[in-house]
Amino acid sequence: MVDWSGRTKTLYEEIRASITNNSNDDRSFWRPVLPWGGVYSIKAGKKAMACTPLYVRISLKNTCTIDGFLMLLYVILSENENFRRELSTYLGREFVERFLYLMDSYKFTTVKLLWIWDKMEKCQYKSKVHKASLEIDLFGNEHENFTRNLENLMSTIQETFCSNGRCPAGVQEDQRKTIIIYPSQDSLLGDVIQAAVDELFCPRIELCEELGCNGQREFTQRIFCHDAPPFVILNMQQWKSEELAYVPYSLAVAEHRYLLEGATLFNKEEHHYSAAFMIDGNWMHYDGLRNENLILLNKPPELLLLSSLVYVRGQELIKGDLYDSKMKRWLYKTT
Repeated sequence: MVDWSGRTKTLYEEIRASITNNSNDDRSFWRPVLPWGGVYSIKAGKKAMACTPLYVRISLKNTCTIDGFLMLLYVILSENENFRRELSTYLGREFVERFLYLMDSYKFTTVKLLWIWDKMEKCQYKSKVHKASLEIDLFGNEHENFTRNLENLMSTIQETFCSNGRCPAGVQEDQRKTIIIYPSQDSLLGDVIQAAVDELFCPRIELCEELGCNGQREFTQRIFCHDAPPFVILNMQQWKSEELAYVPYSLAVAEHRYLLEGATLFNKEEHHYSAAFMIDGNWMHYDGLRNENLILLNKPPELLLLSSLVYVRGQELIKGDLYDSKMKRWLYKTT
């Protein structure tokens, strides 16, 4: 039995050390991290012994819909203490501290229960009592189970005005809590993700679609409701692999530069999510279903089955610097 009381390194530091000390023969982390599912046993006190408890353990199923994002969230919080303070504003200081403590203590089932009970709504998962066990099933969509529960972290707003003073729609506001981008038919080859982000955030003028109106509708710059967040998640579920030739390392979002941190991947045949992320410039692949579920990659992953791209905030952009030479660098081809 391993005694964890003497451990002085955090899980993040352990992973970094394993990258430094890896060999080509063994590129996996030395123990499973955030394994799929989970079982939490409930310790009954003396008072509970006098009655029959409804259940004595909690079993988790299909947790891949939160596992990959929890892994990415842990890496982001561990890399940057400033982000840790900022995210405490949205997620709560107690949640952030508890989350990091549980991850560093290898209490992975408890980490998942923390997210389920603190951030998710009851209607987002199925639960039932079976043979003295409470079963919680998270089968579904990772953006429903994770991204939409990030409070107002990525909330944006955009105003629109019609040039026709008699337009019944008049002035409108479009507020969104997540960032879903769509392939643009007009974008240049290789610039499709930046073009799709620009289409959502940048000002533009279009013909008003209100019935009986022949005016022009002006869309203002879309802005974040609460300053630029420490990280953004781009929902890529509307994209096909053939529409995505490149993934940009650097991205301009609302006058800020964001740098690629990782991605979540979706296997349609298995209906299973996994994740890839960078630590110290090295790519790692995480898949909670595998016995060796955290693997150091010797090259960037092929992002053919993208569910999301995750970018962390870098330096603030200077106006007019949207497409400078650095912005045109691409990390790698996806095919």
